[in-house]
Amino acid sequence: MGDTLERETNRLISSDKVEGTAVYNPQNEKLGTITSIMIDKKSGKSQYGVLEFGGIFGLGADHYPVPWDMLTYDTDKGGYVVNLTKEQVTGAPRYARDDTPEYTDDYGRTVYGYYGLSYPML
Repeated sequence: MGDTLERETNRLISSDKVEGTAVYNPQNEKLGTITSIMIDKKSGKSQYGVLEFGGIFGLGADHYPVPWDMLTYDTDKGGYVVNLTKEQVTGAPRYARDDTPEYTDDYGRTVYGYYGLSYPML
């Protein structure tokens, strides 16, 4: 893999540098980390940041797809901030670490609907 300059610019970042990045809520509570980014094949736009949340030391943690536009990078924290409480994340659509769902439009409408957002037709 290339050096940092090839993997990050002032506007762009390689997905491998996003994976493992912490996610916080506005109360500065760490919610978890980004395990992957789901990107629309046709538009090239990031659609979800998959948040690993719950469990202890990663054991028993589930994956929660969060609409990408809800995440804001905070340079001071060195991580993403999302306006959600731990309770909101706990109730969100999720799946086990080893059981990735089929990301269909119906699934997307479920995820976006949970967060009160309209599912984008990309």
